[in-house]
Amino acid sequence: MLKKYSFLTLLLALVLVIAACSSDNTNGEDKDEGGEGSGKSGTVDLLMGTGSQGGTYFPLGAEMANVWNKNIESVNVTSTESGASVENLAKISNGEFDLGMTVNLPAYDALNGEGDFKGKKVENFAFIGHIYPEVLQIITRESTGVETIADLKGKRIAIGPPGSGTQTATKAVLAAYGINDGDYEAYQEGFGDAKSKLQDGTIDASFGLLGLPDAGIDELQASVGDVKFLEVTGDELKTVEETSGYTGYTIKAGSYEWLKEDANVVSAYAVLVANTDTVDDELAYQLAKVMLEKASENTHAQAAHMTKENALSGLGDLPIHPGAEKYYKEIGILD
Repeated sequence: MLKKYSFLTLLLALVLVIAACSSDNTNGEDKDEGGEGSGKSGTVDLLMGTGSQGGTYFPLGAEMANVWNKNIESVNVTSTESGASVENLAKISNGEFDLGMTVNLPAYDALNGEGDFKGKKVENFAFIGHIYPEVLQIITRESTGVETIADLKGKRIAIGPPGSGTQTATKAVLAAYGINDGDYEAYQEGFGDAKSKLQDGTIDASFGLLGLPDAGIDELQASVGDVKFLEVTGDELKTVEETSGYTGYTIKAGSYEWLKEDANVVSAYAVLVANTDTVDDELAYQLAKVMLEKASENTHAQAAHMTKENALSGLGDLPIHPGAEKYYKEIGILD
């Protein structure tokens, strides 16, 4: 009898071992089906480059990720701080980022191997959709004595973070006024840090490609009370348009409650691009669709620009992702 029970005990143990091994194999297969980098079976993890804290890209990008994650079952998008446009495109090129927010003009440079991308074309990215108009807002304080951009020679200027569209635009504007590298003290700051330095008098002016209106500029005005815009006009504006692709833009009086007169500056478009090596057609389709049709779920003010009418703004000669192209054809805005 004892031998019989011993045999049954051994048999039961063997069954449990076989079941455990079977379970391990099943779990391993599920992980493989999820794909490399998957947070769970069947989910694709995407990393999106935004911009610096204090600018528009960083909070807006976080909201865009939230909306996608809420509405697309198969995706988990994580937004991350970066130097913005140029850095985002460079990190898409080397495979670090799957998505990136960028001004359309640096994207043209990346495609053609010009500007910051001279001699190093980026060919593995494509347009997903328009985000909002980028307005180069150039601010100083009455207390600095700076009246025009020409007065910035020899001054302390926040020109935007390294690898940002802001820095590219800033240098184009300063060059149009005959101010080049070395003619001023450059602070390579995101607007959050630049705002603090303007407030305490560490710098004399700040350039920022920002949404309009920008909460940070409002906060600075509420704190110091003497913020003013520097304008880009006349022959210098023509030079900027001819050499950089940025176009004239008028910040209307009342765009900020304290702004009493129009301010003439330059602008371009913020767009979303995807890494074509890691974002397939079906996923690109869903990203474009949700970005447009669920824009009302995005709590950032600039999401109001994500409309059917604006969806292709900034596309120009950029390649469009086949998945996004399919969606835009379906809704009748592409032939």
